[in-house]
Amino acid sequence: MDHATMKELPEELRPYERCEKEGPERLSDEELLSIILRTGSRGETSLELARRILALSDSGEGILGLLHLSLPQLTALKGIGRVKGIQLLCIGELSRRIWKRKTISRPVSFTEASQVAAYYQEDLRHAGQEQFYMMMFNTKQVLLGDILLSKGTVNASLASPREIFIEALRHQAVNLILVHNHPSGDPEPSREDIRLTARISQAGELIGIRLLDHVIIGDGTYASMKERGLI
Repeated sequence: MDHATMKELPEELRPYERCEKEGPERLSDEELLSIILRTGSRGETSLELARRILALSDSGEGILGLLHLSLPQLTALKGIGRVKGIQLLCIGELSRRIWKRKTISRPVSFTEASQVAAYYQEDLRHAGQEQFYMMMFNTKQVLLGDILLSKGTVNASLASPREIFIEALRHQAVNLILVHNHPSGDPEPSREDIRLTARISQAGELIGIRLLDHVIIGDGTYASMKERGLI
């Protein structure tokens, strides 16, 4: 294929040369992405392809929107095949993991629902299905880890109290916080959310594992069962 190349650009505009001379922090989002893409498509440079990818997000979030694009959405774009699409998915996932690891390394106690919501907001706010997570803590409220318990349909998740406490016991957790999203964007707890929370809280009391909160993530907002007096 006849790809346009970066050599056709003036040297001061080439992302590789700029990165080497000025450092990656001086590059724009599209320049960073173009370096990762390496090649463009027929008749365009990787820089132009990167610009089209960043414009693909309906939300207008630019580089942040890349986290919410699926493989079919990416490969539907001219110049993005299976390999490049998977590379872009992995870049998004790697950035999420780095951000979460950095958050965990800080002395964050997760004592407030707002901290929990901030931790999961970007992962869950645009998810098309309900995703049900459990955060597990020791006696000092140190986060032992979190686990994705289930992915459900648009209307319901598949988490069960039995599965929740099997995982909690396996990780030697003494405190839990449950987190799930509402794909509608409205975090208002449903009747099923309230019933499930009550069942898990009651079961936890019997075996000495305390449910601290159940946080529901919406689009840029959240609801806390604890704050509403439901736990």
